[in-house]
Amino acid sequence: MTAATPGGSPGAPFSVLLCDDNVMLLETLSEVIRAQPDMEVVATACDGEQALRLAGCHRPDLVILDVRFPGDGPSVARGIARCSPDSRIVAFSAYDDKGSVERMTSAGVSEYVLKGMSNRELLAALRRAAQP
Repeated sequence: MTAATPGGSPGAPFSVLLCDDNVMLLETLSEVIRAQPDMEVVATACDGEQALRLAGCHRPDLVILDVRFPGDGPSVARGIARCSPDSRIVAFSAYDDKGSVERMTSAGVSEYVLKGMSNRELLAALRRAAQP
């Protein structure tokens, strides 16, 4: 399978930064993404400060960001957009209330996905978000 990355060359996997304060969830999500030939996890972050530092350092194609992330999900999303403007942000949440969705959308996220969705649905959302 040949993949085209937003900032990369055809055939190169797109890079992913995972941001969640639940270490077990980070490990599971990392395993799911690493199993994909068109995706590469470049780093994981457990709080907003770490997420901003890693986003600036790695400039990932995609950032998966917990909505209720330490440091405030929407604030972290805006910070990532400033330090890595080409990164596309996917909000990852257990909450689908209108307020959470609106705050993340106004912060510039490309997709809003719910924790607990199937791996297939999650991967499809990530691939949609990675498209230019």
